[in-house]
Amino acid sequence: MALSDEINAIRQEFSQALKNADSDPDALEDLRIKYLGRNGKVQQLFPLIGQAAPDQRPRMGKLLNELKDTIQQTLEDSREQAERRQQEQELDLDVTLPGKQPYVGHDHPLVLTLQEMENIFASMGFVSVEGPEIETDYYNFEALNIPRDHPARDMQDTFYLEDDVVLRTHTSPVQIRVMEQYQPPVRIVVPGRVYRNEAISARSYCLFNQVEGLYVDEGVTFADLKGTVEAFAKRFFGPSANIRFRPSFFPFTEPSTEVDVSCMICGGTGCRVCKYQGWVEILGAGMVDPNLYQYVGYDAEKYTGFAFGMGVDRIALNKYGVNDIRLFYDSDLRFLRQF
Repeated sequence: MALSDEINAIRQEFSQALKNADSDPDALEDLRIKYLGRNGKVQQLFPLIGQAAPDQRPRMGKLLNELKDTIQQTLEDSREQAERRQQEQELDLDVTLPGKQPYVGHDHPLVLTLQEMENIFASMGFVSVEGPEIETDYYNFEALNIPRDHPARDMQDTFYLEDDVVLRTHTSPVQIRVMEQYQPPVRIVVPGRVYRNEAISARSYCLFNQVEGLYVDEGVTFADLKGTVEAFAKRFFGPSANIRFRPSFFPFTEPSTEVDVSCMICGGTGCRVCKYQGWVEILGAGMVDPNLYQYVGYDAEKYTGFAFGMGVDRIALNKYGVNDIRLFYDSDLRFLRQF
């Protein structure tokens, strides 16, 4: 029998055997071994190419390779069809049943915290404004009473993009931008992301969120500042929250204070978030230093004001009883779905 006749015979034989296999995975594997295995029927034909006439050998080789490829592709297609049918049978799908409700995303806990803070301040008459995260040295430092040789610059480890361009270290630059455009009364809060080159730990990160507040008008006093901060803290953390004011220093306020709230994670007994002191610092504040008014054209003899800045991330830790700030940035769904 000529080689071409043997090739056609195997092709017909395989077609009939495939029908008998009925897409059974085990039977398809047996066919693969029978026809394509090392000692399979197709493999046994390759040595016969050398016995063909020299001018027929290329044609015989091509026919034999086409047969091999056809059998291999046919077996793969049949195997995939068999696997699909098996999966459909295992699913036992009932199309009349209601479909599964897909998981719907929700706001991040930091966004929830920020929204609640903004709503509280809005109820007090504060308007939310935003500004650029990439700032000039002038707005981030100089106009806030922090010249280049001021030691307060050492308090903030800054990411410099260029000599006079930085990733803002606080949202206070927006206060200057707003006062440049508007005359008092000014009552704003400035939410936004800020950046500092700090060591990452359970209570600090290289980026975080802030809410700055500013109120400038005639007759604004430190008592107004205390009343605003206490009203916010009681509404946000609950009427049972304990609050304390501590003297502090900031180059853009005088006098200045830091405000702590009792740690809601440990109940004031001490944990790593509150550094085992029972208190968590939530904001720094003070009366606006009159030196700032010269940059924005305000009359320091006529107007007074207060400013405050609070870290949203640390407040969220205390609000939700989270003991590690890094969890807010890990994108772990097991954590985020709790909110």
